[in-house]
Amino acid sequence: MFILCYLLITSISFWYLLVLNKHFRKIKVITNEPTKTVKFYEQAPGPLPWPILGNLNLLASQKASAELFTDLSKKFGNIYSLTLGPTKCIVVNNLELIKEVLNQNGKFFGGRPNFMRYHKLFGGDRNNSLALCDWSILQKRRRNLARRHCSPRDTSPYYIKMSNIGCSEVNILIKKLSESNNDNKHIPIKSFVQRACANMFFQYMCSMRFEYNDPEFCEVVEYFDEIFWEINQGYAVDFLPWLAPFYKNHMNKLMHWSSTIRSFILKRIINKREELNYQQEDDFTDALLNSLTEDKNVLSDTIMFMLEDFIGGHSAVGNLVMLTLIYLIKHPNVAKKIQFETDSVSCNGQRTISFNDIENMPYTMATILEVLRCSSSPIVPHVATEDTAICGYGVAKDTIVFINNHNLNHNKLYWKKPNSFQPERFLEHSNAKNEVQPTSNEIRNCENSLTEEASSNINGLITKKKSQFLQIRKNMPYFLPFSIGKRTCIGQNLVRGFGFILVANLLRHFDIHYENVNNIEINMGCIALPAKPIPIVLVKRNKSI
Repeated sequence: MFILCYLLITSISFWYLLVLNKHFRKIKVITNEPTKTVKFYEQAPGPLPWPILGNLNLLASQKASAELFTDLSKKFGNIYSLTLGPTKCIVVNNLELIKEVLNQNGKFFGGRPNFMRYHKLFGGDRNNSLALCDWSILQKRRRNLARRHCSPRDTSPYYIKMSNIGCSEVNILIKKLSESNNDNKHIPIKSFVQRACANMFFQYMCSMRFEYNDPEFCEVVEYFDEIFWEINQGYAVDFLPWLAPFYKNHMNKLMHWSSTIRSFILKRIINKREELNYQQEDDFTDALLNSLTEDKNVLSDTIMFMLEDFIGGHSAVGNLVMLTLIYLIKHPNVAKKIQFETDSVSCNGQRTISFNDIENMPYTMATILEVLRCSSSPIVPHVATEDTAICGYGVAKDTIVFINNHNLNHNKLYWKKPNSFQPERFLEHSNAKNEVQPTSNEIRNCENSLTEEASSNINGLITKKKSQFLQIRKNMPYFLPFSIGKRTCIGQNLVRGFGFILVANLLRHFDIHYENVNNIEINMGCIALPAKPIPIVLVKRNKSI
């Protein structure tokens, strides 16, 4: 027994010495531009790791990881190291460092974490996912294939198609909600919103929609939502893979969700599309199927996983819309200002609000942006693909890089009253065409004046000078809700566009309430909501639809 204990203690001690060596050693970086040089860099400072756990004990606190990262930056600086299990990590906290990682040195940080859960969700290989794969030639080819459909210009036919689909589906959603809410009771509207979002994506990408009572469709939408929540969570097994036997049931559940989704896409979309044998490209599915014959490097499995990936983007839209509604319940004055805009552009609620109205509804779009800022949904971590350096600190290959956009979004350096919910911060005065532009001092004081005007009454959204109007503030390099660099979110136009149509038209038709407003808690650092968030009371407004 004594010998066994001695061997155990010796093994742990030896292992811990290796951890400490890994923690303190200098990183050797070889560069070949313009000539070959070799330099050794100290690693960024950080808390001393524990045996086995590393610094995982810190993540066990009650705070969200984003808030914890911000707190640690006050002690260790804008860049610091963490050891999670055996994995080396660094956290970058300010705009300059984030740009250095994602832009200037983006070619060295194109990898993604090799978490077991990611593999389970994508058929045993996370590189099947556009968002969770390492950067590669295939990744670049897939992004180029998707860009025309998922990032359309506002003058393109795809943009008009997006708007028409969004308007058509939101009217169906409003009708379904009205039928389910005749007596103004609490209803769990998230399932309705997610089905509407899913149909928007299915129609736009596959030219197909499904009834809200289709059991297979409802199941797939539910599983997509569960997966979106799952990807936004963290587990000990991500950094301690030897815990996998204790997560067996959880991993099986992930595989069941994803395989059910792929079966649905294959049976209800791809097989039917191949039977029709379309020759002319009409949507994203056609583009993917045509690529099979045009590019020998594109496999049928690639088509399947790309459709799953992009259609799954509807979950982000649905969760953003639900989170926006929750913020509006907590801030009814903001909801009233949105309704003022909706009534103004829709002839007092007589017509559906479309993409054409975005420019004339800056406060509504500003509210969505403020929700993104306050929630600070985490940017997917990057991974160093070779030994390199950031801000003079060495970063070893396979180090995970966390981008702390929570600190960016709640930093007094960039935002006035960062802990307050103020959509006005995203607005600025702009002159009509051919008018004299405002001075730099007027721009600098714009946020305060907007807040004062808007808080006095709803009509404060209209400026006193007829030559001026409000628009979304353009020059905000410190606001990065969709990341930056070569791995920026390719579907951000879909998120913004469909999110706008849903929020604007729901507020055009309904007042939203919740009995115990003070009991509403919003988790920071996450846009994902549980499958069953708070039930909301929808009250039909005294407007005609």
